[in-house]
Amino acid sequence: MPAAETAPEPSRRRGRPPKVAAPSAPGAAARLGRPPLMADPRAEILRQAAQLFAQKGYVESSLNELAAAMNYSKGAIYNYFSSKQEIYDAIIIFTLTGLYETAARAVNEADPPVERLRQFMMAHARFLADNYDCFVTMLVGFSGMANSGLKDDALALRDAHEGLLRRILQDGVADGSFREVSAAMTGRAVLSLLSWMVRWFKPGGGKSAEEVAQEYHDLLVRGLMV
Repeated sequence: MPAAETAPEPSRRRGRPPKVAAPSAPGAAARLGRPPLMADPRAEILRQAAQLFAQKGYVESSLNELAAAMNYSKGAIYNYFSSKQEIYDAIIIFTLTGLYETAARAVNEADPPVERLRQFMMAHARFLADNYDCFVTMLVGFSGMANSGLKDDALALRDAHEGLLRRILQDGVADGSFREVSAAMTGRAVLSLLSWMVRWFKPGGGKSAEEVAQEYHDLLVRGLMV
């Protein structure tokens, strides 16, 4: 894989969360303020916050609501994040990292461009469905990132993901699989089709995200003409 496709290392990544101490007595973990035992408390905070942000919006959501949903105290959340904004930024980095890495793993460079395009689109749609709340949060909040270092990381991840798609399109033009098109313009169209599924797609209702991606792929490759 070319060096340009290597996922960037976040420049402001926080350290691993401290281990949660075992409760001193039966039922102690359920007390408000003591985080319940879980494999990765930080990841669970991000998951729950993404659900809250996706449902209510960032502005209307509060750390008090998040803490109540998790049976945390507000102070317990501060063990892992210093602010609501920091949680928001971390969700975006998580989502962009997972999106890129999922697509990069799915694309087999030995396959022809048409099949690689399908692999990319299916992977993008699958990650969207599996991380729906995080994806909604990312699309709504991307321009509002507060940490300049993390925003640079987010832009690099976005460009790596789009760059992978553009190379597939360029290869297809080069070997005659696709007609002469702008890889940049076509790539933006493909990503818009896939990402903005969140405006109408709901996981578990009707067609799967991968089925939608397959139809999009067929439409792009075959066109509308019979």
